[in-house]
Amino acid sequence: MQRANALILAGLFAALIVGLGGLMLAKGGLYLAKHEGDTLHLADMVLRMAEAGQWPHLDFMTPIGVLAIAPIAAFVWLGSGLGHAVIWAQVLVALVLLLPLVRAMASRFDGVVAAALGSYVVVLCLALVHGEAQPAVSLSMHYNRWAWAIVYVVVPLAVLADRGRRHPWLDGALIGLGMAALALIKVTYFAAFAPAVLMVLVLRGQGRMLLAGLLAGLVVVAGLTALAGPAFWQAYLGDLLAVSRSEIRAQPGLSLASVIAAPAYFGGSLAALATVVFLRQSGRTSEGLALLLLLPGFFYVTWQNYGNDPQWLVLLAAVALSLRPDAYARNVLGWPMRSALTLLGVVALAFATPSLINLALSPLRQVFASTEGMVPLLPGRPAHADVLVQQARLYGARASVTLDAPGAPYAAYRDRAGELPEPAVLNGETLAECELLGGYNTWFEATAADLAAAGLNGRSIFIADLFSTLWLYGDFPPLQGGAPWLYGGTPGIAAADYVLVPLCPTNVASRSAALKGLVEAGPALTEVQRNARFILLRPVRP
Repeated sequence: MQRANALILAGLFAALIVGLGGLMLAKGGLYLAKHEGDTLHLADMVLRMAEAGQWPHLDFMTPIGVLAIAPIAAFVWLGSGLGHAVIWAQVLVALVLLLPLVRAMASRFDGVVAAALGSYVVVLCLALVHGEAQPAVSLSMHYNRWAWAIVYVVVPLAVLADRGRRHPWLDGALIGLGMAALALIKVTYFAAFAPAVLMVLVLRGQGRMLLAGLLAGLVVVAGLTALAGPAFWQAYLGDLLAVSRSEIRAQPGLSLASVIAAPAYFGGSLAALATVVFLRQSGRTSEGLALLLLLPGFFYVTWQNYGNDPQWLVLLAAVALSLRPDAYARNVLGWPMRSALTLLGVVALAFATPSLINLALSPLRQVFASTEGMVPLLPGRPAHADVLVQQARLYGARASVTLDAPGAPYAAYRDRAGELPEPAVLNGETLAECELLGGYNTWFEATAADLAAAGLNGRSIFIADLFSTLWLYGDFPPLQGGAPWLYGGTPGIAAADYVLVPLCPTNVASRSAALKGLVEAGPALTEVQRNARFILLRPVRP
């Protein structure tokens, strides 16, 4: 196959970045079709950084790394609306990765594979959906896409041999910077791939690459320590440990065994294992071993991410297709290894196609999205009116209500329902089992208006629910030490003037965990207001 030309690849990838980024920016706003809750979570973190000058982990609790938030916050700080800031940040991430991507593709793959795989990495940076096959624009889990894009640069540099002139110090530095970025975007990716990358470099005898990677990683650590202080790392670790112990979201989807062997995934898993075998039978012993070492990380990240989308399949296809031997290579059974690896590459691509097409088309869906019936997600913040959602989704208040609770029509059958969650109890009162399914803006705007009418503007409020975004809808400061997405406990309660307990929360498990944490935290709670939406209490501290 023809060797990849770095200049042609650079031009292709740059054209994709400019073209897709420009088209999305020209739309004049970000038009979302789902995951409003995840967008509120992102808005909370971004505006805490950009407007309140807060740092993740130091000032608010989150397991999401600072580099997942900071690029967007930087553009907001520069004056951009949140919607445009997201698009600009994605363009920035793609541009930062441009030269490392060209180096990885040009040095490790042949022309067609390098161009196709590199274009996919650009799409990962710029897409407006996390994956899967549902065609709807969404900001949910943007950091997962960014992390996969970095993995697609780091893994080829570490695993595959250079097809031209070797540059171990450069490649090692890019690996180290990439792994550091993974640790500061979402540490799951670092934990999944760092051991395999380290072992592969050792087994391949790449001492200079390993040393360069370690030095580059230490430079990132030193730079961030200088900016945020040594306490940043302890706070980051504390947030990660707290989330790992959370009972609310032990796993966001299927079990690990299902992600490997369930009907929707088993074909991809078999293709990966077969690729390992056939690579070794083709004489690619080290590459086959390296892929085998990477598989646990692939499975783990897929299991840990919501949607359980195996984004590694495209990389598997590229490895299988680029490492095919000549037409005469056969295994002990007489099978032609070139044909076998070609077949496995096609199979991996077939399994990846639904998600791949969804990602690739998402920027165009943004461009051609209908604006009819779309309203700002944050109506009280005109500067960020460029994030828009269908009005019916934001204001259609719908709820899930338990009909076998005590006093409900089917209470007599409750004991037949199997294991049930513990009821939410507040000061000895068992709260109704109700969960808000939509209409987040309705709840937040009405609640903010109630609190303002009670003269509580300017007060810090702990919300016993999944989201703490009330401050984006009224004159309330973001709770110092609070959690934009509550994984359990009572983060920020020490700084709270009041505690607000929704009667129909957005997540009943989060409310129950918060109420349990309030009991354990110690302050007595005195009720000061109650209406059809919430109970407001004042912490009474010694």
